[in-house]
Amino acid sequence: MTEHEKKRPYRLRERAKSQEETRQKIVEATMHLHEEIGPRATTISAIAERSGVQRLTVYRHFPDETAVFQACTSHWLSLNPPPDPAGWADHADPKARFAAAVSAFYAYFSRTRRMWTVSFEDVAHVPALQGPMAEFGAYLDGVAAGLIAGFGSGPKAAQIAPTIRHALRFLTWSDLEDQGLDDAAKVDLVSHWLCCPEAG
Repeated sequence: MTEHEKKRPYRLRERAKSQEETRQKIVEATMHLHEEIGPRATTISAIAERSGVQRLTVYRHFPDETAVFQACTSHWLSLNPPPDPAGWADHADPKARFAAAVSAFYAYFSRTRRMWTVSFEDVAHVPALQGPMAEFGAYLDGVAAGLIAGFGSGPKAAQIAPTIRHALRFLTWSDLEDQGLDDAAKVDLVSHWLCCPEAG
């Protein structure tokens, strides 16, 4: 084996490492731009400028806006995973389980407010964002379904179900935040929404 042939695997590994680092820079640049100016204003040119590469380099790694947005979403969610239902599953009382779930989501929304705010503002105008937002909505629906099931199927279920779904929404949290309530007060308020209708 010639010296050139010996060095070839090393050069290929270094090239692959460099390509992965460039891809990660692009993803992180996209994520920061989304938080700062919103997905709607985040163009491929802006991503290229922020990450210090050419537009063509962005397209070499991601064929279109949808691909780079999906990679950005996956990366952001890996850094900011939504609450795990296991965190409140041990509560036997359905109201206590609901309060624990809402508390976890409200703490999460407090930490991640900027990204969710711009995402909800822009989702109707950015097709690449609609898939990830729909997936998060489906996840919330699944969480809500589990909490609703804990109250049984009595006559009050028709009131309990929409109350729980509404309480879990980011826009509900955001509206209460704008009214000056801290997270503990928000949880107390939405828990009170379930005090009147009793599952029966």
